[in-house]
Amino acid sequence: MFNQESLPRLGDPQRAAVGLEHWHEAAGPGCDPDLAAFAHSYAADPHGKRVLESVFANSPFLGHALVREMGFFRQLLEIGFDAAFDDLVQALWRDHGAQTNADRLMKALRIAKRRAALLIGLADMGGDWPLEKVTGALSDFAQATLQLAVRVALRQLVSMGRLIVPDPEQPEKGSGYIVLAMGKFGARELNYSSDIDLIVLYDDGIVQVPDGEMTKHFVRATREMVRIMDERTADGYVFRTDLRLRPDPGATPVAVSVSAAEAYYSSLGQNWERAAMIKARPVAGDLEAGKGFMDIIRHFIWRRNLDFAAIQDIHSIKRQIGAHKGHREKTVNGHNIKIGRGGIREIEFFAQTQQLIFGGRDRSLRTCGTVETLYALVAADRVEQRVADDMSEAYRFLRTVEHRVQMVDDQQTHQLPKTDDGVDRIAAFLGFPDTQSFRDHLMATLTVVEDHYDHLFSESPALSGSGSLVFTGTEDDPDTMETLREMGYANPSAVAGQIRAWHHGRYRATRSQRARELLTELVPTLLAAFGKTAQPDQAFLKFDEFLSRLPAGVQLFSLFYANPNLLDLVAEVMGTAPRLAEQLARQPQALDAVLLPGFFGTLPAREELEAGFDALVGGAHYFEEVLDLTRRWTNEHRFRAGVHILRHVSDADRLGAFLTDVAEVGLSGLQRAVEEEFAKRHGRLPGAGMAILGLGRLGARSLSLRSDLDLITVYEVPDDVLQSDGAKPLSPNDYFIKLTQRLVNAITAHTAEGQLYEVDMRLRPSGNAGPLAVSFDGFAKYQRDSAWTWEHMALTRARPVTGPDSLRRRLTTEIVSVLTRTRDPAKLREDVASMRGRIDQQHHTDDIWTVKYVRGGMIDIQFIAQYLTLLHAPERPEIIDPNTTGALAWLGDSGFIDVETANVLIDAHKTWRRVQGFLRLTVEGGFDAAKAPPGLKAGLARAALPELPEGTPFEAVEDALRTKAAAVKAAFDRIVGAPAG
Repeated sequence: MFNQESLPRLGDPQRAAVGLEHWHEAAGPGCDPDLAAFAHSYAADPHGKRVLESVFANSPFLGHALVREMGFFRQLLEIGFDAAFDDLVQALWRDHGAQTNADRLMKALRIAKRRAALLIGLADMGGDWPLEKVTGALSDFAQATLQLAVRVALRQLVSMGRLIVPDPEQPEKGSGYIVLAMGKFGARELNYSSDIDLIVLYDDGIVQVPDGEMTKHFVRATREMVRIMDERTADGYVFRTDLRLRPDPGATPVAVSVSAAEAYYSSLGQNWERAAMIKARPVAGDLEAGKGFMDIIRHFIWRRNLDFAAIQDIHSIKRQIGAHKGHREKTVNGHNIKIGRGGIREIEFFAQTQQLIFGGRDRSLRTCGTVETLYALVAADRVEQRVADDMSEAYRFLRTVEHRVQMVDDQQTHQLPKTDDGVDRIAAFLGFPDTQSFRDHLMATLTVVEDHYDHLFSESPALSGSGSLVFTGTEDDPDTMETLREMGYANPSAVAGQIRAWHHGRYRATRSQRARELLTELVPTLLAAFGKTAQPDQAFLKFDEFLSRLPAGVQLFSLFYANPNLLDLVAEVMGTAPRLAEQLARQPQALDAVLLPGFFGTLPAREELEAGFDALVGGAHYFEEVLDLTRRWTNEHRFRAGVHILRHVSDADRLGAFLTDVAEVGLSGLQRAVEEEFAKRHGRLPGAGMAILGLGRLGARSLSLRSDLDLITVYEVPDDVLQSDGAKPLSPNDYFIKLTQRLVNAITAHTAEGQLYEVDMRLRPSGNAGPLAVSFDGFAKYQRDSAWTWEHMALTRARPVTGPDSLRRRLTTEIVSVLTRTRDPAKLREDVASMRGRIDQQHHTDDIWTVKYVRGGMIDIQFIAQYLTLLHAPERPEIIDPNTTGALAWLGDSGFIDVETANVLIDAHKTWRRVQGFLRLTVEGGFDAAKAPPGLKAGLARAALPELPEGTPFEAVEDALRTKAAAVKAAFDRIVGAPAG
């Protein structure tokens, strides 16, 4: 016992001296005389002093336990480690097997844990026990304490009448309550400061609960069991307990029924969960029921026939873990012995992956222990003897290093100290003659493991990207968190958690095994693509929303797998264009069009749009189908236009006419359908007709992706027609008001395909106080006799977009007639200037990116064009053009504004439209340049001023835009001026 040559060097001699002082103080006054005599005698003996110094110098935790448990230490010296350990466990059962008080049990378990930790630590440190005995003792002690905790928790249920069991003295037997040990606990390989991973189940075919509320009662028992084991008291804790390996832990209670678990593993169980289940074993509760459950899921763990896709999935898990080879150097300082390169996890995974692939056919591979499995693979001719020897030796060494690191302060850590002094102390604790020899041995070991591990799937294609990307298990992998941060993600933990949720099959798109296997392959590429966007976290969340709405996943994931460029586009949409992302989430089939030849080519002309609309919507069988198909058709074209803007194939200015054509074709088709549906109840008015007058952007043929539709509906009815001819006849006025209401509802209603457009009808005669639909005569009279100057300014951008040809011609003639009336120049100028002043008071901004309202922005340009049109149209009617840039061009050509000024205004207006279109595509809410990510700013700069060299500083772009705005403001002041007063 405590072979002198096996004892470690003194890592910290000063700490050893302080520890000896504490030892003697504890043996001072107040200590049992016999124990005090032992303490002084043992410290005086050279061998005993050497043992004490080794403990105190290397492990504050063991040193503290040694001083507190001086009597127990004397006992284990007298009877040996093996007998002392057996006595410790037997005493727990003897003294507390009939315990009913949880608090008393908690105190006893914590004292026993301290003694077990001291005993096992000393046996390990002194070389008296080999690794297998150390880990086995830790596991056996954990099992004994857990069984006692479960017994007390179940006794509470029985005493409250909430559980019926065959034997109340041993309530776990026949209870149906199952506690499975997972991971290292299941394999009897617990590390020194290990958590214990558990799955808690209850067999709903066995359990007898009077009120039928099984889940409620067993959740309560489980929480009590965890409290007994896990809660920190003045005496410490027993074992930290982790229940997150249960089926889909984010969505299930801490105790899961056997039937629910069986259903989960049969349909949604993942390959990493199969790997975890290899080591599962019943350790507490109803052990017979636990064995029954393991028999049930044996078919899940050991699949006799693995298809190619399943093997690829296993390979991809391995390659995720190893994706960073060559990108991160191994170091000793700070190296993670468990999950770092060449670490314990790689040895375990080396064995488990081959068990998963070959264990279904070969029962000899269905082993739990890591070393045991390595040699089983040798016997099965799956691994060379040399490789198994290397990996086994490395495993034992790395586990010993892990134990020493944890023994220092009883911390669940796997990381070597980051400082040289810290590494020196660990080398001493391990018994190396000097630190360099430890460093050399560790590096050689890590390299051997890494080489064998990487060779395992050397023929499998590597996943793209660099950095570890591990989403198996339930915990965040530290290297993965770092990789995600390096990719640009601000909240890597949320990203990792959601990816785990995908693999748990919470979405319809990820419920099939094949979909999840494809997703495993795609995840690194997905994350890399989102990481390149302006806002990676937003891109990921939008993609998650997109995924949540998909009815299935295999087809789309296969599409991504075969077309990486498509995945890049989706990532760009998700990270940069919220509106397009929302549309894509609702209409994933829009991606099909991206793969068609010509998607990025010239957009279709009006005639082609009309033919396409008729082909899709013309076959609708009922009105609701017309609404959905119209939305689908419109949104697909808007999506294509948005992608063109996003990829800078075109810009918002040039696409205004196309988006207007799309809107008009949709409006025309929808109006026809609404009129037909309306006529089924109310009939028609013979000889009558209704036209839609488009104003604002619709009238100017300059719609953007997010434009509202400014509309006025105008109708005309023969004088002799007094009511409609349907089953429920209406007067002409009521008929067209109700018809307009139906049309607006058809445009704005949210269906499964979303909304078509928002509608604004406030520009109709008398605004919101006026009727929803106006007769032609009423419209003409109002415009001639009652309209304000600002209403005639709005009329400069008005034109009929649907309706009978004759009515549209009359409306056009009437609008021209109103706009060509002679006006008082001074009053006109004052009205325009006054209106601009009121708008500036309400919306004043100095932000150059608020291009609509900033002085020198869009409103100033539009007001100049409208003012000059109203001023000069009486003498030159041809200058009337609903489009602002068209009107400015006419005004310049006609000499009403100098050509240079016209060109400045036209250029600025196009710039503002490009800016506004890009921002409406990419930003929800207002744009804040100070907070905008670099990628968004770069795209915005390119959209605003495409002629500038790539890489032009953002500040220089802002300066250029302010120069344009200043020129426009100067032109406005010169042409229109400021309001009087």
